[in-house]
Amino acid sequence: MAGAAPRVRYLAGFCCPLGGLAAGKPRVLCHEAEVFLSTGSELVYVYDQEGGLLTAAFRFPDQVWHLELLAPRRLLYALCARRGLYCLSLDHPGRSRSTSQDDRDSEDGDQPSPVIPVDPDACILPDAALCAFTLLDSVLVTLVQGPARWKMQLFEQPCPGEDPRPGGQIGEVELSSYTPPAGVPGKPAAPHFLPVLCCVSPSGSRVPHDLLGGSGGFTLEDALFGLLFGADATLLQSPVVLCGLPDGQLCCVILKALVTSRSAPGDPNALVKILHHLEEPVIFIGALKTEPQAAEAAENFLPDEDVHCDCLVAFGHHGRMLAIKASWDESGKLVPELREYCLPGPVLCAACGGGGRVYHSTPSDLCVVDLSRGSTPLGPEQPEEGPGGLPPMLCPASLNICSVVSLSVSPRTHEGGTKLLALSAKGRLMTCSLDLDSEMPGPARMTTESAGQKIKELLSGIGNISERVSFLKKAVDQRNKALTSLNEAMNVSCALLSSGTGPRPISCTTSTTWSRLQTQDVLMATCVLENSSSFSLDQGWTLCIQVLTSSCALDLDSACSAITYTIPVDQLGPGARREVTLPLGPGENGGLDLPVTVSCTLFYSLREVVGGALAPSDSEDPFLDECPSDVLPEQEGVCLPLSRHTVDMLQCLRFPGLAPPHTRAPSPLGPTRDPVATFLETCREPGSQPAGPASLRAEYLPPSVASIKVSAELLRAALKDGHSGVPLCCATLQWLLAENAAVDVVRARALSSIQGVAPDGANVHLIVREVAMTDLCPAGPIQAVEIQVESSSLADICRAHHAVVGRMQTMVTEQAAQGSSAPDLRVQYLRQIHANHETLLREVQTLRDRLCTEDEASSCATAQRLLQVYRQLRHPSLILL
Repeated sequence: MAGAAPRVRYLAGFCCPLGGLAAGKPRVLCHEAEVFLSTGSELVYVYDQEGGLLTAAFRFPDQVWHLELLAPRRLLYALCARRGLYCLSLDHPGRSRSTSQDDRDSEDGDQPSPVIPVDPDACILPDAALCAFTLLDSVLVTLVQGPARWKMQLFEQPCPGEDPRPGGQIGEVELSSYTPPAGVPGKPAAPHFLPVLCCVSPSGSRVPHDLLGGSGGFTLEDALFGLLFGADATLLQSPVVLCGLPDGQLCCVILKALVTSRSAPGDPNALVKILHHLEEPVIFIGALKTEPQAAEAAENFLPDEDVHCDCLVAFGHHGRMLAIKASWDESGKLVPELREYCLPGPVLCAACGGGGRVYHSTPSDLCVVDLSRGSTPLGPEQPEEGPGGLPPMLCPASLNICSVVSLSVSPRTHEGGTKLLALSAKGRLMTCSLDLDSEMPGPARMTTESAGQKIKELLSGIGNISERVSFLKKAVDQRNKALTSLNEAMNVSCALLSSGTGPRPISCTTSTTWSRLQTQDVLMATCVLENSSSFSLDQGWTLCIQVLTSSCALDLDSACSAITYTIPVDQLGPGARREVTLPLGPGENGGLDLPVTVSCTLFYSLREVVGGALAPSDSEDPFLDECPSDVLPEQEGVCLPLSRHTVDMLQCLRFPGLAPPHTRAPSPLGPTRDPVATFLETCREPGSQPAGPASLRAEYLPPSVASIKVSAELLRAALKDGHSGVPLCCATLQWLLAENAAVDVVRARALSSIQGVAPDGANVHLIVREVAMTDLCPAGPIQAVEIQVESSSLADICRAHHAVVGRMQTMVTEQAAQGSSAPDLRVQYLRQIHANHETLLREVQTLRDRLCTEDEASSCATAQRLLQVYRQLRHPSLILL
């Protein structure tokens, strides 16, 4: 049946909950052109197939669990959860309360039919424990959920035209015990699986087919009926009630024996016979014709004609199917043949059709099996008279329709096919027209050649499927790996962004040191990435280190650009660290522009991780389609800043004079020199002074000086933690050089002044001394510490002064946050100092403008005056408090 192609036509759509309709409670009944449908909610719909319209909708007070139609009397019976049994007359639907405007407004706009609330008087059998029922012409059979046992009750049905309320109870019997589901005390809990009831009559019974159990009864051939239910049921010509319970039991009760038991009480257990135990909830009981000739004739019966079935079937929820049929044994005796089949599950619903076919639905497919295959004679030794056997195994054929929760088989169509009426889990009512005769041929003998060719085709198909499975498994593994990586990236991002000002779970620290490469000294930065979190940095992570010089930062229009280094981070687990060393300068021009900013950032590439998982990674993969571009992430990735470190002059100073004499390293080399100048220097006479602009400037020009004064009290408060017991001047110098490699020697020698060498080879002298400021405070002199920077290079002194001022600003900000207060000051004196500085700044602007217009002779005096003003500005009379 691989070529089956059902023609599906959607009739209507109905409201359903978010997760879809649950199996077991939805019900679809078909009588002529009318369809009666329940989705398991409070509504029962009536749909006209000829007009394609929803003609009515009945609203019940609670969920509708089961529907039965007594077609000759035009009565619709509905089991309402925790309410009881309701009966509606389809000829007079107006007997229920008329539709109000509120009811119309409350319904879905897609339902043009009126919603008729069911009148409470329509409840003919109120019982909150009622779980199942079935109908016979003169008997109503119910199944009640007792405290510990199921109880079957029989009621007398009224005659046609009378009040549909049942008469007195005419029989009762208890079935097997069960474990009741947990519920609210005083209110019975709804069972997860409802029991299944149906009526079975022998072929000689006088009960018409259309009155046999409404829409749930059938007639069995005498042979099978007698084998299943015994001689008493056959002699009495009594209908039998089959009951499938949620625990898997399939039992039967003879109705006439149950009725007479009230007048002649006996052993109640003798009234109940257990036919089989499926060991899983029974969800369907039905019967069908399996003999080839009889099955073909059964398909041509009119709906009102009686069909004598020769096979009883029952379905369990997990896919176990029971089939019982009368068959001949080896001795020629008629015996019941019972077979269990394991079909794909879970089974949502099932139905018996013509031609010996049984339809059953799973969440993934609607399948059909053929029970008439076992009845075909397989050889001349098998007699053709009498019933055949059941097939040893069943092979379900797919109809390519999924999630059908209720199914009804309509009579044979005029075209000769089979028509199914189905309700899907999404609430869609549809018809499926099937032509299975041409698609399910009988078994034919194979030749050796055809069998070999068939085996080759099957093996080739298995190989192709295996190859495809391996490719798909590889793709699934890649996507699982990508999802794991994305989860780790999300955790890392949340950990870094939520750390605030506290210690970061992933940190990057930067330190600097001088290294000699060939004939040039190079300033190297060492960045240490440390993972202190519980997460791992794997695929997609990159450490980005950006080096930005002061010239690039100050001159935005310049052609220079920042240098960015990218280092892939691979397998950096918790507690691991990664060290990266890179050069900071001097650059190609031989200079080192200070300060230099080193920024460290973690970058997570979304395109590398997600794009690699969605796009085919192997060009030879024929089963994976290329991922559309709109599925890939729009952003390249995610940036997580780690640290920002500034390298200034104080960190780059070198102190060759601090090394012991026996370990003293050669003097630091300056920038790369011209080879001619180097040759001339080697040829000069011993004892003569070197010639050059730097040497002349250092010999004949006085050094430039810059200073800054800080309150001694402010310094003591800031340095009290790590410098207790150390003189204040020494502690201040150690604090200024804390990030310099020579700080340990400075600390060991308790120095308060030191002379170092700048990156360009010029000397820089740092002097820290205590002074007293006598003119600021009326209460007396203020003890202060003066930090003085001296150098013959104006550029170096500016860089060193900038580094000192930056540290002071950070210290003052931290102390101000702690609530430090300043002493009383002479405001008039401060105003005078401020006015003097304003005057000097205006003079600087005037002198700079004059330099642009004067000739070379006059500009020398102007430049000299400008330097004097700069020196005054770098010696302020103010103090940091």
